[in-house]
Amino acid sequence: MSVRLLLLHDMEQLVKLVQDAFIETKSFPDFSAGDTITVYYEIKEGAKTRTQFFKGVVLQRRGTGASETFTIRKMSGTVGVERIFPINMPALQKIEVNSRGKVRRSRIFYFRDLTGKKARIKEKRG
Repeated sequence: MSVRLLLLHDMEQLVKLVQDAFIETKSFPDFSAGDTITVYYEIKEGAKTRTQFFKGVVLQRRGTGASETFTIRKMSGTVGVERIFPINMPALQKIEVNSRGKVRRSRIFYFRDLTGKKARIKEKRG
């Protein structure tokens, strides 16, 4: 049993080594759950490419390294729209932090159920 765990650990290290060597990482500003950010990403339609943005509140950051993702939620009219972005997605151009939110959790899924004034997040001071 312990030999199996050692092999699994070695495989994880090997995968991490390959990911670090071949996957280029872009530098984005530090953000966390509760922050309002704007994500600019490229969309290809046939031969044309255009830049589109998605502005919303970060619900969570998940994973580490090359497989890290973050979830953003915005309101489009009365409908909530969520989108999951991999942090190493080649189409990501830039991320702007619009405001830093003061929340006590790293994953704020309760935010989905809030509407109106209750759906506001206090801004972090300093």
